[in-house]
Amino acid sequence: MIYLGDEALPASELSDAGLVVAISRYHQEALAEAYRRHAGAVFGLARRLLSDVSLAEEVVQEVFLRLWNTPEKFDPGRGSLRSYLLAQCHGRSVDLIRAESSRRKREDRDVRETAESGYDVAHEVWDMAVADQVRAALVQLPDRERRPIELAYLGGCTYREVAVMLDEPEGTVKSRIRSGLKRLRVDLADSGIGGQL
Repeated sequence: MIYLGDEALPASELSDAGLVVAISRYHQEALAEAYRRHAGAVFGLARRLLSDVSLAEEVVQEVFLRLWNTPEKFDPGRGSLRSYLLAQCHGRSVDLIRAESSRRKREDRDVRETAESGYDVAHEVWDMAVADQVRAALVQLPDRERRPIELAYLGGCTYREVAVMLDEPEGTVKSRIRSGLKRLRVDLADSGIGGQL
């Protein structure tokens, strides 16, 4: 039973707006009811957009986790809960599609550049030495700077994805990445690699 005001109702009898109010008061059964009502539609949209069941399942989980963490972002005056959740699903799915497209373009460009540059053993040895120095410099960074850099540059995530994963504002994530990269540049320059990068 969920108490809203003087009344106690089962979650199944609440309106969507009532469910969101209950979710904002940390009633897990309200989130479960919202999931029961709307997860199928959210999953269907994610699966159509992404053509990947496991990615679609991740998007559904993220959408409902966002509802749990920030229920105040839902405004019943602007539309139904279902349309709000579908809009969240669409945005997250598009972000994933863009990230995947960017990753593919980067990989294609890297393959082309490698083929065009006549990659040889000397380059490979140099790259391994640089990679070791970068790893060593990265370990020296504070966790709040190192983690976003790892997710963005090594994990291939967008700034928005990093912000969601770390539960931080996107501006904070960008700022920490910038300051971490500045520190890396200084550390690498001190080790004699900076001028070569």
